Amino acid sequence: MLDFLKGVRVVSFNHFLLGPMGMQILGDLGADVISIENAEGAWQRHWSGGDIWHDGQSVLHLCANRNKRSVAIDLKSPKGRDLALRLIDTADVVAENFRPGVMEKLGLGYAALKARRPMLIYASASGYGPDGPYADKPGQDLLAQALFGMMAITGQAATGPRPAGASVIDHHGSALFAMGILAAIVRQQRTGQGCRVDASLMQAALDLQAESLVAWANAPVRPPVTQAFRHVAGWYYAAPYGVYATKDGYLVLSLSPLKVLAEILGEPRLGEFNEKDSWSRQDEITELIAERLKTATTGEWGARMGSKIWHAPVQDYAQIVEDPQVRHMKSLVRVPGGGDTGAPLTLVNHPVLYDGEAAEVRLPPQQLGAQTEEVLKEIGLGDAEIMALADAKVVKLRNR
Repeated sequence: MLDFLKGVRVVSFNHFLLGPMGMQILGDLGADVISIENAEGAWQRHWSGGDIWHDGQSVLHLCANRNKRSVAIDLKSPKGRDLALRLIDTADVVAENFRPGVMEKLGLGYAALKARRPMLIYASASGYGPDGPYADKPGQDLLAQALFGMMAITGQAATGPRPAGASVIDHHGSALFAMGILAAIVRQQRTGQGCRVDASLMQAALDLQAESLVAWANAPVRPPVTQAFRHVAGWYYAAPYGVYATKDGYLVLSLSPLKVLAEILGEPRLGEFNEKDSWSRQDEITELIAERLKTATTGEWGARMGSKIWHAPVQDYAQIVEDPQVRHMKSLVRVPGGGDTGAPLTLVNHPVLYDGEAAEVRLPPQQLGAQTEEVLKEIGLGDAEIMALADAKVVKLRNR
């Protein structure tokens, strides 16, 4: 069990994906993450990718909410707000990803909490940052991909802009959110000083494209378009770097010398192109490669290329779960679930090893309010008080 953040308490007011996934990282590292939702449950409990539900739980909830305790409180009620403040008084970190201004309306904004608890770390994730011309706009992964370049560089002339096949900005943003909080915790423990941490979808989107954006911004003549070539993976890559159809699937070619590739493919015309051509004549070069790769299977080409050409087959999810390296690294874990029947579920494991050790799933994603009673007792409430609050619908207890 990882104990890097043992003794650190995080009170989380997060929903959707970026915020919950960032707090999951802290929970994996040993923090006591208390996830606060309203009595109906946060948005991620009510929407599920692919309309896939497991044992009564949304897979969006499942992918980002392990190693957290669930507390359900009506934050709009005075008593609920007071309970939240009492919890915050025990916390090292408060994290939220509402639109700017929502926490202030609840009486739980940065200024109020800083005055109450100066050493507190207040971490906020938003669409575009805490202020500025976009601050009040809705923020969501697909919108950020459209606004900040990801779709433009992923699409081709024939297809137009294309989103990535996963919510990559949410995922990257969650890691940045956790990174900022971890840095603030280090300083807090060293100096006792609090901090405001701000992450956003916009910054995550731009950070994901650092290689591409820095190339474009510093080019002597900026390219007029940044669409990907037909086969080459992006506007700023040389041929043959991209994906190609084979007789039975798809194969990617990475950084590969054209003369060696010409010999392996049996296409002498490739050897006539020089290195400069690979940066300016991508479509000509890759069309020759594509025609040859169609004539044999992915496995046959892989055997011919060996270690001379950096290559890989394009694998789908069914192949990934059987991949020997994925299994060796225990990248996917099967654990007892926290749903209606406790049915086992498969999760993507914490992505980093520490002294060879992976994080454990101490708590699977919990049902709403599973630990409300437990946590309220920790801040001094008795059974009668808790039952009265539940009867008044200020809090929700599990199965009540």
